[in-house]
Amino acid sequence: MRNVLEKLRSQRSPNQVRHKANLDNIFRMQAVIFIGIQASGKSTFCRDRFFKTHIRINLDMLKTRHREKIILQACLKAKQPFVVDNTNPTREDRARYIGPAKDARFRLIGYYFESILEDCKRRNAQRTGKARIPIPGIAATYKKLILPSYAEGFDELYSVKISEKSDSAFIVEEWPDEI
Repeated sequence: MRNVLEKLRSQRSPNQVRHKANLDNIFRMQAVIFIGIQASGKSTFCRDRFFKTHIRINLDMLKTRHREKIILQACLKAKQPFVVDNTNPTREDRARYIGPAKDARFRLIGYYFESILEDCKRRNAQRTGKARIPIPGIAATYKKLILPSYAEGFDELYSVKISEKSDSAFIVEEWPDEI
C-alpha cells in the first residue's frame, strides 16, 4: 500500500503541489496579536473584524495570566484562531504568544494601532465606569511602547489607524519592512 501512495504522490504535477501548498497557507490557523496603548481602537477593531472567526484573549476579561495561559493553550491545541486583544507594548509581552503560536504552526499576524497619546486620552475620556483607564496608566504604556518588527516572528504586520471621519472606521495598511 505504501508503494502505491508514493507512486501516486510522485505523479502529481507541479501545479497540484503548489495548489496544495497555497491551500495549506490559506487554512493555516491564525494567531493575531494587537499592539497599541489603551483607547487606540483595539477592542472595537477586534469586534468589527474578528468577532465571528477568532477567540478573543483579553486580560481585562480574564483577569489573570494563569487564565489567559489556559485559554491560549486551549486555542493552540484545538487549532482555533485567536486574537490577543491586550496592549502588548514590548517585545517581551508579545513573545509570550509568538513562541507558543509558532511552535503550534500558527500564522502570526500583528496589528500595530497608531497610538497618538492625546487622541487616546480624548477617546478614554468618553468612556465610563471601569472602562475608563487612569491617565497615568495610559502614559506608562505609551512610554513602554516599542514598534513591532518581522524579526519577532510575525508572518504579516499591519498598521491600523482610526479614520478622522469616525472613531469606528479604520484604515489598515501593510507594515513597511523598515521604519
